[in-house]
Amino acid sequence: MRYGFFDDDRREYVITRPDTPLPWINYLGSQDYFGIISQTAGGYSFYRDARLRRLTRYRYNNAPFDLGGRYIYLRDDADGVYWSPSWQPVQREIEDYQCRHGLGYTIIGSTYHGVHAETCYFVPPDENLEIWHLRLENRRDTTAELSVFGSIEFCLWDAWDDATNFQRNFSTGQVEVEEGVIYHKTEYRERRNHFAYFACSEKHAGFETQRDVFLGAYRGWDRPLAVERGACANSIAYGWAPCGVHHVRCTLKPGETREIIFLLGYHENPPDEKFDPPGSQRINKRTVLPILEKYLHPESSRVAFESLRVYWERLLANYQARTPDVHTNRMLNTWNAYQCMITFNMSRSASFYESGIGRGMGFRDSNQDLLGFVHMVPERARQRILDLASTQLPSGGAYHQYQPLTKRGNNDVGSNFNDDPHWLILGVAAYLKETGDWSILDEPVPYDNQPGSETPLYEHLQRCIRYTLERLGPHGLPLIGRADWNDCLNLNCFSDTPGQSFQTTTNKDGKVAESIFIAGLFVLSANELAAIAERRGLAVEAQLYRREAKKMEEVIWAHGWDGEWFRRAYDDFGRPVGSKECEEGQIFIEPQGICVMAGLGLEDGHARQALDSAYMRLATQHGIMLHQPAYTRYYLHLG
Repeated sequence: MRYGFFDDDRREYVITRPDTPLPWINYLGSQDYFGIISQTAGGYSFYRDARLRRLTRYRYNNAPFDLGGRYIYLRDDADGVYWSPSWQPVQREIEDYQCRHGLGYTIIGSTYHGVHAETCYFVPPDENLEIWHLRLENRRDTTAELSVFGSIEFCLWDAWDDATNFQRNFSTGQVEVEEGVIYHKTEYRERRNHFAYFACSEKHAGFETQRDVFLGAYRGWDRPLAVERGACANSIAYGWAPCGVHHVRCTLKPGETREIIFLLGYHENPPDEKFDPPGSQRINKRTVLPILEKYLHPESSRVAFESLRVYWERLLANYQARTPDVHTNRMLNTWNAYQCMITFNMSRSASFYESGIGRGMGFRDSNQDLLGFVHMVPERARQRILDLASTQLPSGGAYHQYQPLTKRGNNDVGSNFNDDPHWLILGVAAYLKETGDWSILDEPVPYDNQPGSETPLYEHLQRCIRYTLERLGPHGLPLIGRADWNDCLNLNCFSDTPGQSFQTTTNKDGKVAESIFIAGLFVLSANELAAIAERRGLAVEAQLYRREAKKMEEVIWAHGWDGEWFRRAYDDFGRPVGSKECEEGQIFIEPQGICVMAGLGLEDGHARQALDSAYMRLATQHGIMLHQPAYTRYYLHLG
């Protein structure tokens, strides 16, 4: 079944029916304020950190899927019929439905009851807010008396606490409503200096800030009581579940159009200027009011949307390719570059599959992302490198993840993913090749963000190599630690207890299990660091790195080559993984790729042989498999 198509002229993916197999997600934001949005306006927004600064709620793995979002309701006040232009959550049989996922924006439109509605959702560059630009058109032959309800549900900032600590949260929610603007200020009077706001360009007929008053007892977002009645109660939330709802009435003559702007945003005040007047509990709004005044106008929204379009045109113009294949052109010139920038901004911490609560930004992931976006935003790549290196440990290892808001390592996950350090070398090498900015190597960078521990970035790279050389196993291959690029290959886990994390549980001392993948990665990164050292005039050091790379390559040929492909690893018993000797999991994709990228076997044909084996045994019409034959049972020693 076909659900949509690419519009190459507008650089959009167009979805033509709302009931896709799963929510099809786009991303809003490009700097500090972000959101995910589905083809039915589901999703949530956050400032910098999807866990610690979440503005709105979204319910993962809900029934039905994709519940919680940027919902607009329309109601015909003549007969009481109401619907959602985005289909969800009311799910009427709307007509002319179309969702256009573009670069940093999503446009959702439909027609129902003779009224066409189209909403453009986007985050303007350099702003911590999102705009919902709603355009209504009366396609009837008679006048339409309509009610418009714009709604969101506030998250109490920390998404994990918001979803678990109900004893506290049912008592802490707090809002403030002033001059038609709803301000969410939970904990603002205690220890926060930030708040959210939800505003509308039209004078409202009413509002709600208490979810249960808007929805009604035992009702859901598909049939809110206030929408059904056509009137709000002007509730003020104290505890329970704060929300934001604006009710606007409008009269449209036949053929007439109307534009309405909704703003959802995040704002901070200096800690000593939180209240106005001082000593009160009222939010100081002096710095947020000019922002509201600027964007609560359709023309300002159009200007902001154009600036977003220009922003993406400029980024994508840095690299354009022309090939005979339209699909290759489409991916290279638009969607792959767009995806690289999204992963730079979020590092896979927030999506339909990642809830934004448990992981933060990945050290490995973020360094890999550098390879895809450094040519588009080199100045931001530089800062990202320094942020990542600041979370590195003195040993040369690294926290596997860090929180983007605090830029501190995530202790819950910890370190000992032994491939992580080498990605910092590859990220820095890519930055140097793109920019020629060799001064970055002399930047003082701390370890574990501890003041006084700073050394030049170049020394951080040196410690990356040393980290692996100090952690070699029985065959002379790098010890795998908790895992390498495949976080599911937990060769030191040996978990037989429910509830243990495969990612962090370690029941072995980690002195036996080895990774051929890390070995190939070491060859690649050591040669890159050798080139950097040589460029800095450190010829002896460069020779050392090349010598270590050569030694590791010899070990790979002795213990990592299986005859037709590269093996994957050695387990805690010293047995090969990813070998013909294995009953299942005989070949893995990762070592074939990284070893060939490192240059192994290019001259003697082994590289082609490994890739041919991957093609013959792993490639399918649906994509490339991770390994084959698939594992049919749980192997305690593999994780």
